Amino acid sequence: GVILTKADGDARGGAALSVREITGKPIKFIGMGEKISALEPFHPDRIASRILDMGDLLSLIEDLQRNTDLEQAKKMANKIKSGEGFTFDDFLDQLQQMKKMGGMAGLIDKLPGMGAMSDKIQEAVNGKALAHMEAIITSMTKKERRNPEIIKGSRKKRIAAGAGVEVHEVNSLLRQFTTTQKMMKKMGKGGIRKMASAVKGMMGGLGGFGGGNFPGGPGMFGR
Repeated sequence: GVILTKADGDARGGAALSVREITGKPIKFIGMGEKISALEPFHPDRIASRILDMGDLLSLIEDLQRNTDLEQAKKMANKIKSGEGFTFDDFLDQLQQMKKMGGMAGLIDKLPGMGAMSDKIQEAVNGKALAHMEAIITSMTKKERRNPEIIKGSRKKRIAAGAGVEVHEVNSLLRQFTTTQKMMKKMGKGGIRKMASAVKGMMGGLGGFGGGNFPGGPGMFGR
């Protein structure tokens, strides 16, 4: 069989028909990233849906089932319901799960009607940006992760130096964390509509990507 790679690019698997015709071999796997873990079983109908910008919810569900730690998810849900604070340790867990699923661009690419937005996200949010965010968080002390409000001038400089980034990138991540923290508080209060409004507000800058609140956007790492 054949392994079709670079299907996460602009071509979106359009070479599949040519490969099948020339080789006469069935396509077994498709690569949605640069790592071995990004290989997925090839499903013609799902690829067709992605090409037509109709999304691929089945693959998204499979990704969630494969990469989500159910026990950890239960702990997070209980923590949110109990009103406990959402910390940078929790935020780091979310980033790491996102990386396992191909990053934000990989998630958006599987949602219906998000084709144009996916291209913009892939341009702005990449593996390097997520790595920077992870480096910033791991450069914080345990106390700073639990109480980000204490991160001021000198602490920001130390964290930036430890992560190998600029101070303004630390500021951008702190703003994004604050937005996520507010959303989690609304979830804890059971306000689904409020939560949806918070998500919409957090994603509102995606159209132009001018704001630095979106993790990995040009306002953060797009120099």
